[in-house]
Amino acid sequence: MSVSLPCSSDASPANPLSRRVSVAPMMDWTDRHCRYFLRLISRHTLLYTEMVTTGALLHGDRERFLAFHPDEHPLALQLGGSEPGELAACARMAEDHGYDEVNLNVGCPSDRVQSGRFGACLMAEPQLVADCVEAMRSACGLPVTVKTRIGIDDRDSYPELTAFIDTVQRSGCRTFIIHARKAWLQGLSPRENREVPPLRHDWVYRLKQDFPALEIILNGGVKDLDTVSDALRQVDGVMLGREAYHNPYVLAQVDARFYGDAHPVPSRHQVVERFLPYVEARLAQGVPLQAMTRHILGLFQGVPGARAWRRTISENAHRAGAGVEVIQAAAQRVPG
Repeated sequence: MSVSLPCSSDASPANPLSRRVSVAPMMDWTDRHCRYFLRLISRHTLLYTEMVTTGALLHGDRERFLAFHPDEHPLALQLGGSEPGELAACARMAEDHGYDEVNLNVGCPSDRVQSGRFGACLMAEPQLVADCVEAMRSACGLPVTVKTRIGIDDRDSYPELTAFIDTVQRSGCRTFIIHARKAWLQGLSPRENREVPPLRHDWVYRLKQDFPALEIILNGGVKDLDTVSDALRQVDGVMLGREAYHNPYVLAQVDARFYGDAHPVPSRHQVVERFLPYVEARLAQGVPLQAMTRHILGLFQGVPGARAWRRTISENAHRAGAGVEVIQAAAQRVPG
């Protein structure tokens, strides 16, 4: 059973969603295969989809973008958009497809996202963000959350951040996931925007003090569970990003440490064995092996045999007709 959140939030007996620990939405990474794999390691960590644009859902193959395995729960859909009516329609889709939360992206700084007038550039239009949230909340019964930066370009003062949060929370948004870096909308690549602007965890902690009724989730630069534990003394939850992708077994102790779930922790080799039936089922549907194995390369990070594991998969998963035997052979290269 998950631990109750220590503040007012969308969590309730009817919606016992805990955001104490989550894995960030990451483009090209947190697809359905990645999420199923991560769920084998942690039962309770909240998982997020890649950002899906409203245009993709309204005019594209919505089933491809919205489909997920039931075992992925708890699961949130992240949307990219800035038109309230379109976001409302997509929020209804999220509810109809059984997601547990719908999140609005107000943090991505890429040029492609900016050209669509969504992502981090929306921090310059807090009332528009509030209108979007209000429309989404009116359209569905799911918790509607916002993931944002601490500022953009020269609009990067703490008072400007609090003004943004205050405006958006008036729309009924109770949960804010704060990437503790500002974003430069011009001059830095998305990768540089994750590394160059300095981390300001202290601002996120201060937000929780200034908005105690809101659920504040820290994101950015968190590398281990000790840091998660320290942060949870000051905020309501912590979102892990690339560390959870490159070193996914970091999630193995999350359930016991932060959710009070004492179930036996699967070994890395047990995770592999439990992943194989999923892989076989997807192969039968025509999914290439490499589309799944690319997400599991970091499973043995830091243990003897990790390099042989990665090399065996990387050299063989792309071959025509490659199947689960590639994963099995790679696992045999790692001492049990």
